[in-house]
Amino acid sequence: MTTTPLHHPIAVVGAGLGGLTLARVLHVHGIEAAVFDLDASPGARTQGGMLDIHDDSGQEALRAAGLHERFLELVLPGGQATRVLDKDAVVHLEEDDDGMGGRPEIDRGDLRDLLLGSLPEGTVRWGAKVTGARPLGGGRHEVDLADGTSFTTDLLVGADGAWSRIRPLVSSARPVYTGVSFVEADLLEADVRHPVLAELVGDGFFFALAAGQGLLAHRETDGGVHLYVALEAPEEWLDGIDFTDTKAAKERILEHFTDWDKALRALVADAEGTLVPRRIHALPAGHRWDRVPGVTLLGDAAHLMSPFAGEGANLAMLDGAELGRFLAARPYDVEAALTAYEGRLFPRAGAAAEDSARSAALLFREDAPRGLVEMFAAHG
Repeated sequence: MTTTPLHHPIAVVGAGLGGLTLARVLHVHGIEAAVFDLDASPGARTQGGMLDIHDDSGQEALRAAGLHERFLELVLPGGQATRVLDKDAVVHLEEDDDGMGGRPEIDRGDLRDLLLGSLPEGTVRWGAKVTGARPLGGGRHEVDLADGTSFTTDLLVGADGAWSRIRPLVSSARPVYTGVSFVEADLLEADVRHPVLAELVGDGFFFALAAGQGLLAHRETDGGVHLYVALEAPEEWLDGIDFTDTKAAKERILEHFTDWDKALRALVADAEGTLVPRRIHALPAGHRWDRVPGVTLLGDAAHLMSPFAGEGANLAMLDGAELGRFLAARPYDVEAALTAYEGRLFPRAGAAAEDSARSAALLFREDAPRGLVEMFAAHG
């Protein structure tokens, strides 16, 4: 006996910031969406560090979602402050938070919780790992889940990140390694347990840069410091480090920073907890696809880019908000809504991806941190 798959008029794969923003904006307009996420629960894993939410993109999405005022209550006071140092710990730039709110910092987990809490109970189906999807004709798709079940949908939205299971329906593009690897670490209760390093980092975002390498850090709402060790390195570099042995891993990482100031090296040496390795991947700048009936992408699934322009989360949320508004404006013509959405998505994402690539080259060029300091000066 066969069973008919469940049907959802709109199905969103991925409960990240972009997918949740789409579901929220649709809800504001009285439209229901079903969101599917592979995590077992909202708290199944940590959501990462701080995000600077831009006034003309991420904050615009939050206004469309009716959540902007609540968002402002969650931002980190002083989080827009910036310090730029060289490898000798000489300060080349120091800017205080201007208080204007153009790029306030918020904990990614707090922002995700804000979006989740704004949705009707049951909107997100947790523990629903998508394994594949196929067209059925007429814009409908069937989606398979890891538990052996499936569902059909009239509109399928891939909001499932870098390694999207939905992207192959519209594009053969796959992310490629950018040449930069990260190792993430934390200094907990920094003001109390690491006061010298807390003062070094400052109240907001911190850069210490040299040719091909850097230490990037930011303050967090819980008083900690989140650190990113960045290195231009072969793709296999991280494979040669045993991250189950934290002490040995730190020693291997610090081999690349032997001529750096002792205080800067201490950001790595004194870090607490597990070190998290990450290779930075990106889709080609200007990635686009021909209109495929009944399916589209948003966020990293559509335009994965390096993090060096701070655009990823902002664009994902703006994608979700714009797609939601286009669908609400054209409820009886989904294809027209998708065409209008992608017409705005492609040029915006292409420009941001090019900016991100330029920023990466600027951060780690031979005379670093000069390029970053000049960029801040050019922007006032």
